[in-house]
Amino acid sequence: MFYAHSKNAFQYTRGLLAGCGALALMLTGVGATAEPVPQSGPAANGSPAWFVYQPPSGRPAFRMPPAQPIAECTADAAKLNATGPDERNMLMANWKAVSIKCQEALSKQLVRPGSIDLSDVPTCVRSVICGENNGQGISWNTNPQAANNVDRQRIEWTSTPKNMGYAISYPYNLPAGANGAVSVGVDSKDNLWVLQRAPVGVPALSKFSPDGKLLFQVGDDVIGHLNKAHGMNVDAQDNAWIADSSGSIIMKVSPEGKLLQTIGVRGKRGDWDEPKGQRLLWQPVSISFGPEGDIYIGEGHGNESPNDFQSGDPWNVSGAARVIRLDKNGNFKSQIYGNMTGPGKFSYVHDLAVDPKTGDLWIGDREEYRLVVYNNEGKFLRTIQTRNLICNVAFDKNGNLWVGTGGDGQFVKMDRNGKVLEAIGNGPGGGIGETGETGYIRWDSKGRLITGSTTQPRVTVFTPPAHRG
Repeated sequence: MFYAHSKNAFQYTRGLLAGCGALALMLTGVGATAEPVPQSGPAANGSPAWFVYQPPSGRPAFRMPPAQPIAECTADAAKLNATGPDERNMLMANWKAVSIKCQEALSKQLVRPGSIDLSDVPTCVRSVICGENNGQGISWNTNPQAANNVDRQRIEWTSTPKNMGYAISYPYNLPAGANGAVSVGVDSKDNLWVLQRAPVGVPALSKFSPDGKLLFQVGDDVIGHLNKAHGMNVDAQDNAWIADSSGSIIMKVSPEGKLLQTIGVRGKRGDWDEPKGQRLLWQPVSISFGPEGDIYIGEGHGNESPNDFQSGDPWNVSGAARVIRLDKNGNFKSQIYGNMTGPGKFSYVHDLAVDPKTGDLWIGDREEYRLVVYNNEGKFLRTIQTRNLICNVAFDKNGNLWVGTGGDGQFVKMDRNGKVLEAIGNGPGGGIGETGETGYIRWDSKGRLITGSTTQPRVTVFTPPAHRG
């Protein structure tokens, strides 16, 4: 059985927060001495060379379009001199200093014209774990006192030959109208499923044949509108499982595109409390399968999930990322609470994968730059600190561990101690081999690595040298 950590552990202390200092120092390079921070390193001990990524000269930093002024916060904005496009961000950074009326307005989901996320998931302003995310993306910084508030440095790896000799191609023409191809899945026949973030009325799920032909799409009439499409996976029976993070549900879709099962209650986020018969999900983002068909659901997207902690909502009392484990029929078996910091803990589960060689569960804890490993019985094994954001975790057909590095735009092959062995991908961006934000990683029977991009409506295929025609 997985261990469910005590809910009392959610009462954070200054000492606990201070314990994150070592991580922050490591990531920012701010130490006790004035020694210069290395900006690169040579290939050594079986790992490739690395360097700190610097955006090309003249490329503007990405920022969301400015939100409209918040009427309930007019007086607070004047008091804090919070004006212009950063008004909302500045108010949220000073959340404790604003009025109750303004606090309530800030906690509402920021929905812009044309937004695909029509849910009421609140942005993160109440929890001490609110760090970079205020509902506007991982590049924002609204809580300098947060436990996981660190300056980001993008580390790129340089393999020899470049990209391990993989060829890069874009053979799938995605239908028009949808946005980022956040996740992909490959079935036993090498058919490709693609999950996109799409406006109301535009199909979010597509299925392609191995030669790239669009077979069919699954629209809102079957699965409803996905407020925030996220991870997906394909099981041994070729069913596609998809996550609607803001919708608080996981759905199982047949190979023919029919809805077979829904886990959770659409629009009702909350804790899974089996003794009470309360089977709710809280920001489900990823799905993986064990060798016997067990279903693992990773919950806790960004810092949105803990926002309801101590909010008075009786459905939401834990306020932490977690992994729900169900059997192949969807019956509850156990769960792990992340609980933010310390051995065996994680601030949230952006992806997870079951090791085909050992049955161990690998958790990608994105904001903490780390992998957390449990065995099949739910015993914590180890935490592996990395130099990259761990957005995606997967094992290839040979049982090798790979991670997607988020906005770093690379897919990195590691050993089981976290040692980087090789990397493919040309970094962040929209050029050939570049990725805006790495999508979930899958392989076909030919060994081709196939991935999407959260910020781009395209699917990238990396073909290894041995399988190129």
